[in-house]
Amino acid sequence: MSQLKTGAFLNYTTIVVINVVGLIMTPFILNHLGKAEYGIYLTIGALVGTISLLDFGLNNTVVRFVAKYKAEEDKVGQENFLATTMLIYMGISSLVLITGFIFYGYIDTYFTKMTPEEIRIAKIIFGILIFNVAIGLPGGALTGICYGYEKFVFPKTLGLIKYIVRSAVIVGVLLLGGKAIALVIVDTIFNIFIILITSYFVFKNLKVKIRIHSFSVKFIKEIFSYSVWIFVFALVGIFQWKAGHWVLGRISPPEVLSIYGIGIVLGTYYGAFSTAISSVFLPRATKMSVDNASGEELTDMMIKIGRLSFIVLMFILTSFFLFGKQFVYLWVGSELGEEGSHQSWVIALMIMVAYTLPLVQGFGNSILEAKNKLKFKAILYLSFMFLGTVLGALLAHKYGAIGMMAGSVIGWIIVQNVMNFYYHNTIGLNIFRFFKELLNRIVLVVIISLVIGFLINLIPGIGWMNFIIKAIIYSIIFCFIAYNVGMIAFEKDLFKKTLNPLFKLTKLAK
Repeated sequence: MSQLKTGAFLNYTTIVVINVVGLIMTPFILNHLGKAEYGIYLTIGALVGTISLLDFGLNNTVVRFVAKYKAEEDKVGQENFLATTMLIYMGISSLVLITGFIFYGYIDTYFTKMTPEEIRIAKIIFGILIFNVAIGLPGGALTGICYGYEKFVFPKTLGLIKYIVRSAVIVGVLLLGGKAIALVIVDTIFNIFIILITSYFVFKNLKVKIRIHSFSVKFIKEIFSYSVWIFVFALVGIFQWKAGHWVLGRISPPEVLSIYGIGIVLGTYYGAFSTAISSVFLPRATKMSVDNASGEELTDMMIKIGRLSFIVLMFILTSFFLFGKQFVYLWVGSELGEEGSHQSWVIALMIMVAYTLPLVQGFGNSILEAKNKLKFKAILYLSFMFLGTVLGALLAHKYGAIGMMAGSVIGWIIVQNVMNFYYHNTIGLNIFRFFKELLNRIVLVVIISLVIGFLINLIPGIGWMNFIIKAIIYSIIFCFIAYNVGMIAFEKDLFKKTLNPLFKLTKLAK
């Protein structure tokens, strides 16, 4: 199996493992840390995640330039690029440490709702995580080198092993009485090991060398001119997923941060299922753009991918709408309480609703990248995500964690509406046809499923067995209705091909 196919397989395996293990680990960690300390753990992580933006998108830039120099067989250029990049990383790591030192002095005055003991814990976690970022940024460049050499299997396998072993170690540490500080120490040790192992692979196996042949300010400008838009999208991600933590950290007690964090965790899992489908088709956009495909041809492909994603997302969204409140309460209700788990469910549901359209139109982003039209989207997203965060901060004073998410969701919805005008009028996609064919039949599936789902929800009971029975019944009914009512011929054929290996295994077993 090629590096590309094996890497893709490992990518999907990692998505499944992270989602499954994450669902198991989250209530376990929350139970052992407690609602307050878990909130501190999440919030300080989000704050340090903001500082990690100082890498300015260089990791992705490393992939691009290493691949370029390798294709051109320019070893001198590659050595010079990597040496220059490492010098930049040394400067960035120094900047991270300085910025972290400045932030450290203001933690007790910023987080006004924390007790002195919580502030002490927050400061220790912050200091360790800043060190983590300082060494992790240049370490990430090593993984970028692997990708540039199209050696996907090693870093992805290493990352998967790290996640599984780390989860097992965290379970052991928590069972032995460890708390949040112990968790970040574990992460730091694992990161150091990963950097050392990756370094050995890069320098010994790939025979990569780092050497300055010439130093040019013009060359540095070229590096940053490519990385700037990657940095902007990373900044957008900060406003989407992390800004709410440090806004709420200023005005709310740690318990509220736990409620918000759980909602975010569930909401981000939602996107992984769609990405696993759409990412298989994304390279097609580049080829179609290079071949000068028409707007209608690109629309056809976007509809094809969008419908596949939409069917999966509607199953997850309707399931979570119908049974999610019960699931969240069973999952983390003993730690968050009934009201807290209800708020986390609402936050996750808000994310899922707002996130559906961007996920369904994921192919559109690949078209923008292929046509080198990301600048408009980057500026638009950054502007409205910032405004959404400001609006969320205002609403959070009265409505807490739900108000914070409401502001962000409003920003997402506005952005996506503007992007549809841009797709239609500038890129040449037929957005009206896209929505018409996207909703064709699937809307009927959703309506029928929701009606039946409400009836299923009448089954008495509140425990895990009750939830599992209802979830299984609903899943079977949704799949049956989706296949017979919602799917067109192409989708049915793809569904059969996907299940063929399973049917063959069943026959062999008989």
